[in-house]
Amino acid sequence: VYIYFERLFAIKAASKMDGNFMNQIRDHVAKGNIQAAKVLCAQNNTPVSHLTEKGISRIGSPLEDINTAIENAGRLEVYKLEKNVSVLATIAGAAPMIGFLGTVIGMVLAFHQLATSSGQAEMGSLAEGIYTAMTTTVAGLIVGIIAYMGYNHLVVRTDKVVHQMEATAVDFLDILNEPA
Repeated sequence: VYIYFERLFAIKAASKMDGNFMNQIRDHVAKGNIQAAKVLCAQNNTPVSHLTEKGISRIGSPLEDINTAIENAGRLEVYKLEKNVSVLATIAGAAPMIGFLGTVIGMVLAFHQLATSSGQAEMGSLAEGIYTAMTTTVAGLIVGIIAYMGYNHLVVRTDKVVHQMEATAVDFLDILNEPA
């Protein structure tokens, strides 16, 4: 649960962007005020502003070099966004398996009780093993389903931020290609 909410808030913060950000960048770059554009990027502190700042710092280099720098910065930003999300995927996969292991152990105990009882097994002791088996199955499935849903929600949110980053990178390169 902690991982989910920590990542959710981090991704939510990363997705916030001033709708006028790229227009302001365009104005600063068109006027040759590179320092003001860098300051604007520093004030925003989002993956999009980090990519833009990386591109701004390369102005004067060939367009291909600027694009490569932006792509490299983008990979780093995506890595930061995806931090610990794979843990949820692991929990989603492992929890049902652990629940199933509990099911098997519960059934083994139930049959062991049946085998070691003198004469006939008492229904209560047999039911106890089956209860353990079913309880662990339910617990494993609940944890697995919650982790799976959380993981998928975070992946969708991360993909939206990545799309926003890609669109901004294209916008920035378009700004550099605009006639003076």
